[in-house]
Amino acid sequence: MTLVWLNGVLRPAAAAGVGVADRGLLLGDGVFETLCWRAGTVVRLDAHLARLSVGAALLGLPLPPMADLAAALADTATANGLKDGSLRLTVTAGPGTRGLPRPAALVPTVLVTAVPAGPSLGAARVVVAGVTRRNEHSPLSRVKCLSYLDQILARNEAAAQGADDALLLNTAGQVACATAATLFAVVDGALVTPPLGAGALPGTRRAAVLAALGGEERALLPDDVARATELFLTSSLMVRPVVAVDGRLVGDGRPGAMAAAALGLT
Repeated sequence: MTLVWLNGVLRPAAAAGVGVADRGLLLGDGVFETLCWRAGTVVRLDAHLARLSVGAALLGLPLPPMADLAAALADTATANGLKDGSLRLTVTAGPGTRGLPRPAALVPTVLVTAVPAGPSLGAARVVVAGVTRRNEHSPLSRVKCLSYLDQILARNEAAAQGADDALLLNTAGQVACATAATLFAVVDGALVTPPLGAGALPGTRRAAVLAALGGEERALLPDDVARATELFLTSSLMVRPVVAVDGRLVGDGRPGAMAAAALGLT
């Protein structure tokens, strides 16, 4: 039986639910974090909670104490017998009345769910999305808010072309990210990734890769991606080599050494 942590109580997933007036459901008013659980602990927990705090502050959402959230994550993993897998921590603005204005006093909904690790993903083939663009001017580009509709449109576009993922350009035509991952590229022998100002999310593994492998943040154009000798995607849950973009092979069409080095980081 799968258990979830909802507003301080562990309960069966089948019996848990949020109210029909919850602003997260109706308006996407909330933030979340997806965290890797490995060997009895959350990987990069402090970085995830710090990013959650930034997002909640931007949206004006009160959070429980960080220690309580950390305990909720561990309790949910333990209650589900999770060995290796992922946890999702979601915080919404809670129930409200009809319309955009929030209640004077928010009562946030806090939810933690757990999922066992699935099979490892193989190398990816991606396309450059044409259906939508990343708005690098929006403060929401820097937090994990609940609305992922732009990313869903781009992922649908990729699937329609037989690809695994899509790269999103920003309003200036620069490469920002993939639909749910950071992009790294090896261009002219250097490891580079789009800067946060281009619309890239401040990923927790992104920061670890930059610190350990000496990567550089700089603007990437589609032409840079086209001539890259290696590309790979990172998220809290994976490092995934990219072997083709818009049907063209990346380098020799095989996963590269930098992706392997990033995968070896804890």
